[in-house]
Amino acid sequence: MELPISIKDATIYQGRIPVLQSISLDVQIGEFVYLVGKTGSGKSSLLKTLYGEIPLTEGNARIAEFDLNGLKPNQIPYLRRKLGIIFQDFQLLADRTALDNLLFVLKATGWKNNFEMKERAMEVLEKVGLQTKYYKFPNELSGGEQQRLVIARSLLNNPKVVLADEPTGNLDPEISDDVMYLLQKICSEGTSVIMATHDYRLIQKFGGTIYQVKDQKLTQIIDFADLNW
Repeated sequence: MELPISIKDATIYQGRIPVLQSISLDVQIGEFVYLVGKTGSGKSSLLKTLYGEIPLTEGNARIAEFDLNGLKPNQIPYLRRKLGIIFQDFQLLADRTALDNLLFVLKATGWKNNFEMKERAMEVLEKVGLQTKYYKFPNELSGGEQQRLVIARSLLNNPKVVLADEPTGNLDPEISDDVMYLLQKICSEGTSVIMATHDYRLIQKFGGTIYQVKDQKLTQIIDFADLNW
């Protein structure tokens, strides 16, 4: 069976400047992978490459059965339908309820039947524990609830891979743990998760595969004690 993510000897650029050079990464089905490294080290650039925002021009990479080499602009929406993307800053629509935020995404990704859309939206809201708050606007939700809504949004199309960029960066430790329990549960059900994070406490508590982004390289860390800045 094809791996959800496979990267071979890829170099990732920001403009003309390489931020990661000759990196390789294989992610298994249902594997939880952490990307750790300083701000500006290239973690977000790697995630942006995986969801098609940064073109891949050197090396080879596949994600969710899409080749990233020479990915055409009109293919990017189809790629993103296979992915769940979680941002640190939520990127919710402030003028729409929790339910309508999800319905907006379903419409944008090709769903047509209103009953099926509402049913699917309520399913993922229940999955993240927000089924009783479907009518609330984002500013009526706590930070943790907004992040759970973002996770719900990422699950709408049953993604093979979830890409999470510092999803707990703006949350206190207790709420961060709640978000992690949810992501771990999603992972245990067979969805691969790649999470960029600065929070070593979460890595120690929850475990997973660790890759450090440093000096334009991507290195797997076998022993947590070997992590260094």
